[in-house]
Amino acid sequence: MAATERITMTMRELDRYKVIQDVADGMLKPWRAAERLGLTTRQIRRLVGRLRDLGAPGLVSGRRSKPSNNRLGAVTADRAISIIRERYADFGPTLACEKLRECHGLVLSKETVRAAAWANWCRSTAAITGSRTGRRPARCWCTWTMPPAG
Repeated sequence: MAATERITMTMRELDRYKVIQDVADGMLKPWRAAERLGLTTRQIRRLVGRLRDLGAPGLVSGRRSKPSNNRLGAVTADRAISIIRERYADFGPTLACEKLRECHGLVLSKETVRAAAWANWCRSTAAITGSRTGRRPARCWCTWTMPPAG
């Protein structure tokens, strides 16, 4: 008996699987499947081939659980956070972003600075309090200032 493999599919991928399976079984014409899925008939043929070769996992997105190509490098984020902690701890994200650009040559958007500071704050809070989630207390939801390192 063959071992069963568990795969995770979104509802959209599951619907796509059903339509492509119908095409592979000959119950649905490729042009009709292309209309239903909003694809071309060539893409339908390609997906049918992947279904026959790899089975259902062949229709699952290959980008799942992989990091984004546009993410900020860990070294750059650590450098920005350390500079903000040392010199600009009381600055907001917009002014900190401007100072990083002018004085240190780090070109980051204010939202990137805010996200990096938030991620760093959550990690440091979890380490200090022993909390697994590192949730921010409700009383300081609107403040941005970064707590001291430690």
